[in-house]
Amino acid sequence: MAIGLVRPPGGELLHFSEDRSITVFTPHVAATARESQPYVWAVDFDQAPSYWFPRDCPRVLTWASSSTTTLDRERFLGASLRVHAIEYAWLDKLLSTVLYAYRFDKSQFMPFGTPEPHAYVSTATVHPLDPPERVGSLLEAHAEAGIELRLLANLWPYWTQVMRSTLGFSGIRLRRAQSEEVTTAAPYGQATGGHSVRL
Repeated sequence: MAIGLVRPPGGELLHFSEDRSITVFTPHVAATARESQPYVWAVDFDQAPSYWFPRDCPRVLTWASSSTTTLDRERFLGASLRVHAIEYAWLDKLLSTVLYAYRFDKSQFMPFGTPEPHAYVSTATVHPLDPPERVGSLLEAHAEAGIELRLLANLWPYWTQVMRSTLGFSGIRLRRAQSEEVTTAAPYGQATGGHSVRL
């Protein structure tokens, strides 16, 4: 399967969805949201890879930040610039899911998240610039971007070590990960630091 639209062009943002029938985006409070304010959500070029997954897929995303130590870079990332980790149980879903990318005018949104934005939001109703485009193979999208996709039996031991590291990181849909008691995994490293958590 060829790779379709996976990153927004200049001046635009993307929203990824498994639903290709959306014609208008109305601000709402998502079931998984920590915020009570209704928003329309979108992502920019750098944030897009965090959403090359089935919507409910639990994942841990890591990359080197300006404060990442050489030791943590070697232990967690190896030769990769960015690593995405999911559980084996989600691999088939990753391979079979079809995502669609909706394009938006960036000027209609504002950055969201601290200390660094991890998304863009709008409090107004927003119309996509065009009909959605098929994303294509999510696995190939990772490969083409040079992002390592790591498969683990259980995300929790890895997540614990990542949170203690100096990496930039994000955890998404972790409430859907397998119970930590299901299995154990060897630690990847230790330190201090972190970024965003979206359970």
